[in-house]
Parts: sequence; C-alpha cells; structure tokens
Amino acid sequence: MKYLLLFFLLPLQIFAQSFSQSEIKRWKQQAQGVTIIRDNWGIPHIYGKTDADAVFGLLYAQCEDDFKRVEANYIEKLGRKAEVAGESELYNDLYVRLVIDSAEAVADYNKAPQGLKTLLQAYADGINYYLYTHPDVKPALLTRFKPWYQLLWTDGSIGAISTGDITAEDVKNLYGNTNATVAYRPKEFEDNSSGSNGFAIAPSKTESGNAILYINPHVTFYFRPEVHVVSEQGLNAYGAVTWGQFFVYQGFNEYCGWMHTSANVDVADMYAEKMSGSGTNMTYEYNNEKRAVKQKQITIKVKQGNELISKTFTTYSTHHGPVMAKRNGQYISVRSSNRMINGLLQSWQRTKAKGLDDYKKVMALRGNTSNSTVFADSKGNIAYWHGNYVPKRDTKFNWGKVVDGTTPATEWQGLHDAEEAVHVYNPSTGWIQNCNSTPYTVSGEASPKKKDYPVYMAPDGENFRGINAARVLSKENKFTIDKTIAAGYDTYLSAFEVLIPALVKAYETGVQPGDSLHRSLAAPIAVLKNWNYHSSNHSIATTLAVEWAQRLNASIRRIYIEDGDDDQVTATKRFAATAIPLQLLAPLNETVKQLKQQFGTWEIPWGDINRYQRVSNDLVQKYDDSKISYPVPFASALWGMLPSYNSRTFTGTKKRYGFHGNSFVCAVEFGDKIKAKSLLAGGNSGDPNSKHFTDQLEMYTKGQFKEVLFYKEDVLKHAERTYHPGE
Repeated sequence: MKYLLLFFLLPLQIFAQSFSQSEIKRWKQQAQGVTIIRDNWGIPHIYGKTDADAVFGLLYAQCEDDFKRVEANYIEKLGRKAEVAGESELYNDLYVRLVIDSAEAVADYNKAPQGLKTLLQAYADGINYYLYTHPDVKPALLTRFKPWYQLLWTDGSIGAISTGDITAEDVKNLYGNTNATVAYRPKEFEDNSSGSNGFAIAPSKTESGNAILYINPHVTFYFRPEVHVVSEQGLNAYGAVTWGQFFVYQGFNEYCGWMHTSANVDVADMYAEKMSGSGTNMTYEYNNEKRAVKQKQITIKVKQGNELISKTFTTYSTHHGPVMAKRNGQYISVRSSNRMINGLLQSWQRTKAKGLDDYKKVMALRGNTSNSTVFADSKGNIAYWHGNYVPKRDTKFNWGKVVDGTTPATEWQGLHDAEEAVHVYNPSTGWIQNCNSTPYTVSGEASPKKKDYPVYMAPDGENFRGINAARVLSKENKFTIDKTIAAGYDTYLSAFEVLIPALVKAYETGVQPGDSLHRSLAAPIAVLKNWNYHSSNHSIATTLAVEWAQRLNASIRRIYIEDGDDDQVTATKRFAATAIPLQLLAPLNETVKQLKQQFGTWEIPWGDINRYQRVSNDLVQKYDDSKISYPVPFASALWGMLPSYNSRTFTGTKKRYGFHGNSFVCAVEFGDKIKAKSLLAGGNSGDPNSKHFTDQLEMYTKGQFKEVLFYKEDVLKHAERTYHPGE
C-alpha cells in the first residue's frame, strides 16, 4: 500500500464546479416542460411532457427535499466516503470499489440504448440544475453529477451489495497488511427479521372484488421520500423512491403495484483460490493449470484533518471475481453482480407495466439481484417471485459456504429463467405475504413446495412476522383498504408465544419459592404471565418483555450460526426448549434492576420509554431526552411485530428512540380507479424549518394514514404550490 500526499485544502472543500452557458440554457428549456405540484403534505407530483422531463423534475424535487441524502448515496456507491468521513471509511470504500467498478459503469453508459441514455442525462441534469439554482447549498463532495452515476446502483435497494459473507473487515484484514492472516470467525447472522412486509390480497377476499396491495418496507428512517411522477409518454407512478434514483422503487401505477422485500436467495458465491507466488508473478490454480492473478491498483483519497491523502492498494482478482478475504491462509474470491444495465432497465420498465403479463416480461430481464416481489394488478391478479437473478449451479455443492475455486465443477451455468425461480401466481388461498421469510409459507397451503427447487434458490427460514402475517391474512374474507392497514398494524408479538411460557416454566419449576431470585421476580413474572402478547403505549409487560428478550438475542443468534441457516422461529424454539432456568431468569432480573436504576421503578409503560423524535436532519440522527418526543406503541419486527419500530437507547439517553422500521407505508386498491392511503415516517421534507418535516410524525406513531392523491384533479384541489424547476 502506497501513501501520497495530494494537496492541502483551506478549508477542505472542493471548489464548486462551474456549469457552461449551453448547459444552463438547456436546463432552463427543459424545466419549462416540467410542472411540480406540491400537495398539502409536501408530496411532489411531477408532470412532464416526456419521460425525460419527468425524471429531470423528479431529481430536482428530491434535491429540494433532501439534497444531503441524495448526495450521500452516491458518495457511498462511488466508494468515496473516506474523503468526507476520514480513515474510518477507508476499508468500506475499498470494499465497495472491489465490487462496483466506476469504469464498468461508464462503459455501460456508453453502450446503453439511446432511450436509457436520455433518461440518465435527465437524471444528472435535474440534480445539476438544482445545484446551479441553489448556490447556497454546499455539497459535502459532489459538485457535479454525471449520468453514469445511476449505473453504480441499479435495483433500488439500500446497500444492495452481495458478497456472500465477506465483510469490509475481511477486506481490511487482507489488504490492510498483505502479510497478515486472521483466523476465520463466522460473520454474525445478518438479521433479516427487521426487513419488510408485502401483502397481496385477491378479489376473492376483498369487499369490493378488487385486488389490494400492501406496501410496507422497513428501512432506516428518512431514507425514501414519497413521490408521484407522470409523463405524457405513459408514465404515472406513485410510491417511494430511494434518494437519488429516477424510478419509483416500491409503489404502483394505474394498472398494477409492486412491493419489494429482501431475500436470502444466493446471488453471490465465495471461491477458495489456491494462489502462489508474489508481486507480478502471482498465479492461481484452475483446472490443473496455473493462471495469472490479475492485479489492479485502487487509489482512495482519505480526509485527514484539513488534508486529503491518497492510499493506493494493489488488489487481486481471478476469473471468478475480486479476491476479498484471506481466512486461515486461504484466499477467497467473490463472484457476484452488483450492478448491471438490465437491472436499471428493469427498475424503470416495471413502473410502466400494465398488468401481470407485462410484469412477467419485465422480470424476464433478470436484473434484480437483491429483491423478492409481491404484486397485484387491476385485473385481479396477485403474484410473488422469490428473487429474480438466480445463477444456475451444481446442487451437490453447499453454495452457502466457500466452494473450491480450482475446479470447473463449481462454475455458474448461466442464469435461471424467471419462471424457474420460486414463484406463485393467483394462489387458491387468495392471499400472499412475504416478510423476508421463506417462500414456502407465502400463501398458506397454496405456497410453492420446497422439494421442487434447489436449496440455493430459497435458503430463507421462517420468522415470527411471517407467522403473524399469515394469521391475519387468513382470518379475514372481506378486506378493505382500512382492514388491510389494520392487519398490517397488528400489534401481536408472536415470538413471546414461545419465550414467555418458557420463562414462566423456568420460574415455577427452576427456583425454590424461598430463593431471593424467586421473590424479586414474583411481580414481574405475574405481569408477563397475564400478558396477551400485544404491545401498547400503556403496557408494562411490553417493556419487560422487549428489554428482557434483547438480552437473549445473542444466544438465539448463536443457534442460527450453528444451524447454518436463518430460521428465526426454529432457533428461538430450540433456545426456549434447551435453556436452563438461570439463562432465562437472570436476564429478567438484570432487566428489572436496570429499569429501577434508570427510572426508579420497573413498572414502566412501553410508551414512556419507546419514543419517536425528529429534531434534526443529520445523516446520523441525534436524540435527547430533554427535547420533545412522542410515545410509540410498536416494537421491533424481531419479535414478530408487523408494524416494525426498531428503537434503542443512545449515548446520553435513558429512553429508547426509533431509527429504523416502517418508512413509506401504503395500501392500494386496484379497480376502475385507484384508491390508496399512505403514511411516511416524520414527513416528506428534510428541512427542519418546513412544516412537512414533522407533519406526519404523530400520525406515524398512531398508524393514521392520509389519502393518496393520484388523479390530477385531486392533486389540484389540495395544491400548496405549483412551479417549474428553478422558480
């Protein structure tokens, strides 16, 4: 690794990029073809003559709402966070650069179809015109956006990088000191149980006889705004867009809707490479011959005080992909596909699909590497696809582990057709749910059968949200939008069906009545024994249960790792069945003691400590017990909660504050006309001085939805401001 001082900055700020007069003239002309109508919730409804006009306006509007987050996403995908945040991001940047190559994104842009190029130019122009018209906005790093940036990140998911179980820490251990090797420790189970929920309900189970789609991504708060984008070329999409992207990621048009959930479909594989030699003479063995290891110089700039220094790494790759780890003396490469033209084409084309047949054609592009899809349309169809981009492999290998890189037997054999992936169309049960869990329970008895598919297509296990979702969807036969929302906001914490009886049994049979532990836990146990497992603001049992279960989570996760899968339900049941009494009772005793220490009593209602606070627009939020906050009755999806609200204490706080969970939530009914209701965490604006910064905050804490304004006549009735970009 080489170190080179680049230059000295006073202050550390790259001078603003100047824009040419011809660019500015072109942007001003395009802006006249775009109208943005902000409704009474601050939601931008963007109307353009062409698709490119609509994209131009969409990106301009996103920047108005939160340029900081638009920029942050591309700083990350460019692998340039260390230029802003310093040394702590160095190996995260290297990790990104190993699997997302800017040069490849540029090459893809140059060979892209002209229609896509036009959209990409409009994307960059919309952001750059915002910067031109807002000289007071000071970017952290990026003063000009380029059209190929969007090709760094093509399917819309947050942090959509697939590298098996390789982490940035592995990259640091390999490239931070090329002579060092570390003993391999399995990465802690990556919890998918806080992910997302998608429901589709067939006409046979709705009051109106129309299909209903429920969209409920669980993400970091304020990561996606709510938008509506329309053109005279057939675009009319409403939903959530990930900051800085030009397509509606989770949403609907007048014909159909799509909700994405994350899955554990195996889309990236790790190969043990037999490498030898040094310097430019490094080789690796493959098919009984030696091949040259490809070497590539990656230079990363790092902020150090008021300076930027350059650090250059010599990185390795084989025909499988970049070498990203060295474990127990063994080099490991990764084969994956973390960006592709087809992914971006698919992301755009699905927003214009006119029903199931169209959507199947979109899925045939096989460009979505990180998502499953829950779908419904105006013809009454409902559908589910578990993944989309799925490499074909020899099933005799365990593809969840590192495989032998020296043999052709472990090569990918092309991609599965979309119809070969796990899916279900119009199940006889009349409902579909996916909560980041196995597809083999997605539609009750009408679910796909595990025996019909290779293991690598769906290694996902069951979780408590999946169980809860199946319960609420199967018991109702006259769903409306409001009943769908009520189902999605069911507050039952199904994990405690397993954990609380085990705790009570441990208390009643595992300690003597005269024991001090028995005496100190008598009252808390009584509260939990009589609990109905529903969370609420006034529930003391919820406080006890969640604070207690958090202390068990590490033990439960160890079972995931031992089993080599991610079946949360099985692991929890195993833990509950095999734990000795003290493993269950001691954490509860610690919980009671801590609550007494912090609040003077353990009898704390959940809403008193589980709070929602939004007081700044920092990328990393700060929380303060002395500032205004609101009670939240919901809990983490980890315990089976459908309306997910992940909260914890932060430095300097006694109360817990939410940071992840329900974000954009929407229920939409298809028919002759769209009917929909939605809710967004906090509000659509990132400006603390705007009323739309917190105008949905209290509604969010209560699950109170607003009407979606989909038709222009309704938008105009509730218009707060109408303008062209730049005005």
